[in-house]
Amino acid sequence: MKIASALVWAGLGLGLGLGLAPLTPAMAGTYPDHPVRMIVPFPAGGATDLMARALAQGLGEKLGQAVVVENRGGAGGSIGAEAVASAAPDGYTLLYSTMGVLTINPSLYAKLRYDPQKSFAPISLTNLTSNLLVVNPELKVNSVAELAALAKQRPGELTFSSSGNGTTSHLAGEMFKSTAGVDIRHIPYKGTSGAINDFLAGRISMMIDTSSNFIEQVEQGKVHALGVTSRKRLPALPDVPSISESPGFESYEVSLWSGVLAPAGTPRAVIDKLNQDIKAVMTSPQMVDRMAAYGIQTTHSTPEAFAAQIQTDTAKWAQVIKQSGARAD
Repeated sequence: MKIASALVWAGLGLGLGLGLAPLTPAMAGTYPDHPVRMIVPFPAGGATDLMARALAQGLGEKLGQAVVVENRGGAGGSIGAEAVASAAPDGYTLLYSTMGVLTINPSLYAKLRYDPQKSFAPISLTNLTSNLLVVNPELKVNSVAELAALAKQRPGELTFSSSGNGTTSHLAGEMFKSTAGVDIRHIPYKGTSGAINDFLAGRISMMIDTSSNFIEQVEQGKVHALGVTSRKRLPALPDVPSISESPGFESYEVSLWSGVLAPAGTPRAVIDKLNQDIKAVMTSPQMVDRMAAYGIQTTHSTPEAFAAQIQTDTAKWAQVIKQSGARAD
């Protein structure tokens, strides 16, 4: 992924409708005066929840008020996002969102009750990570090229699981199939845990999912990692190549990000305060080291750069979804 701060975003703020309002005198210097709610649009226990709770702890210390994480899963994150989009724009309800909620869902769901580029005021990117291509050791393949060759020899026999239709784990698999020119059956699950459990039990041939879900299993030899979906290798798994290093896969890339947003219309002074406090949390050595252990990179951005990232990736994933024919559950 190109880190958002590297994007050319000058002049995009107005065009993307950042939804920022000036701070009223009554609010100046008083925010926050009670706990802040951070909605995570996925069930507890996954990588997104891990990142959000780590941030909430540190951000609460900076704000001097508790930041309470509330999990609202369902519809690929749309339910939680809708709750934030309709909340009061006062800085007391925040969304901790993954890339998929903001850039993939618009092409999957015909009747979303939020517009990623109009319903929210982006605050900051917080984390960058990658998916990891892992295979059942029984396949006896040691590289992306060997996996592609095996899939060509056994069309329709190999399987890959995902956390649901239209998720990044599904679309990453579809991109792999398209790039390799192979037929691998997609087995969608309603959530990450079911998909991973059946894969670890040997009932699924391969997965392409968040790297943090598999680092421990890879180190223990329970699964075989063939490649990361980002352009760069992961510091946590330096010997695992990028998929793009494999001949024929030079264009393959799936890089993931997460970030914090508020409802459109949230005062700019509140956004700026949150942005600076999030920066302090995400750049602290403790947070950097904690996330690195899970193969996750901490980051920070301006609200405008975050908005530009949303716009860029929405266009990218719209094309992938159209080519794959993916549909929402």
